[in-house]
Amino acid sequence: MASVEFEDALLVEMNDVTRRSKISRENALIIQHGAGRQMIRQLAHEIKNPLGGLRGAAQLLARQLESDELREYTGVIISEADRLAALVDTLLGPGGPPNKQPLNVHELLEYVVRLVQPDIGEHIRFRRDYDASLPLIDLDRDQMVQAFLNLVQNAATALEGRGQITLRSRAVMNFTIGDVRHSAIASVDIEDDGPGIPPQLQDSIFYPLVTSRPEGTGLGLPVAQELLSRHGGLIEFESRPGRTVFSVRIPLRTTKRGANEYA
Repeated sequence: MASVEFEDALLVEMNDVTRRSKISRENALIIQHGAGRQMIRQLAHEIKNPLGGLRGAAQLLARQLESDELREYTGVIISEADRLAALVDTLLGPGGPPNKQPLNVHELLEYVVRLVQPDIGEHIRFRRDYDASLPLIDLDRDQMVQAFLNLVQNAATALEGRGQITLRSRAVMNFTIGDVRHSAIASVDIEDDGPGIPPQLQDSIFYPLVTSRPEGTGLGLPVAQELLSRHGGLIEFESRPGRTVFSVRIPLRTTKRGANEYA
């Protein structure tokens, strides 16, 4: 009986997990935003209510004081109460549901550039890479201007007076945000060539009060993420020294739930 010899063989199966990893990251950002929003509500409740009583008491006390010097102290109390109330309002972001109208996202970006240019100096350049085929998008103008403004100001601050900010737009097909499959979205990138986000902060930058700058409030990114969530969108980011990109994902068309995320 003849013997049969078999050669050793190795079978390697490779699967692209890029999209699966992106979905996991998006879900983590959504969870982070939800936790941050809950933190904001708790802060608002714990801070804003007592501030009204504190301010009122200081006003009543000021009326009883005859000395201008003493009234200066009550003026400080009132001023600081107003400052903290404004801080809480900033944490909460613009209120109310979006007042959506068909808008050109590039016009919003150009408006934001005009707002920030007087303050950032002549050594920060803006580069545009716009997709002219993007349609008008139903957006709340004030809320989206605020979101883009926060992101562009962060990029400009990171450059410390010198560098380049790239504004890029693209249409992306079959994109998933959370558990919702969108047939098409607009993706808007705000990219800078600054030093990047410190690695120890990258997992928490969308939480309120998280910042690497001594003068920073840590409110710009959480507020921007909240405003995008009101439009069914999401802000993602990637960062390394020399390149930081915040990507604003905005749904364009009808969505489908329960679709196969990996099809």
